[in-house]
Amino acid sequence: MRAVGILAGVLVATFFLSTYVASGARTEPIKDDMQYQRLVAERIGPLARVAVAGQDNAALSAGDATRAALPPAAVLTGEQIYSTTCIACHAAGVAGAPKFGDKGAWAPRLGQGLAVLHKHALEGFQGKSGVMPPKGGRVDLADQSISNAVDYMVNAAK
Repeated sequence: MRAVGILAGVLVATFFLSTYVASGARTEPIKDDMQYQRLVAERIGPLARVAVAGQDNAALSAGDATRAALPPAAVLTGEQIYSTTCIACHAAGVAGAPKFGDKGAWAPRLGQGLAVLHKHALEGFQGKSGVMPPKGGRVDLADQSISNAVDYMVNAAK
C-alpha cells in the first residue's frame, strides 16, 4: 500500500513539473527585451547630474521628459488625506502636531492665518512646539489635496 502512495506522489510531482516546463516559464528575464534593458539602465544610472555654468547643459533635461509624462496627482478631499496620512501624527499629537479637533492647540496656529497654515503644510515647518514635514511626508500628493486636509482639520478645530 505504501508503494502505491509513493508511486502516486511521484506521478503527481512529475505531472506538475512537466506542465511547468512545458509552459515555457522562465526563471531569468529576456535580456534582449527593451523594457528589461531600460529598467537596468535606470537602476545603474547616475544618481545625480551636474550642470556647469556657461556650458550647454541640454542633455541634462533628457530625463525630465519622462517625469513630465507622468499624470498629475489626483486631488483628494481633506477627509481622505486626513484619514490616510495626517492621522498618523494629528490623532495623537506626535512631534508636537496639534491634535485633530483640539481648539486650544489650533488657536495660535489659526491666529497666523490660513495661508500660513497651507504654506507650512506644503513646504514643511520646524518651530518651538514641533515639526511638520513637507506635505506630511507624502510628496506624491497634489498641493490642493494637502490644502484640503488643512481646511478639514481647521474646520474641526473651530
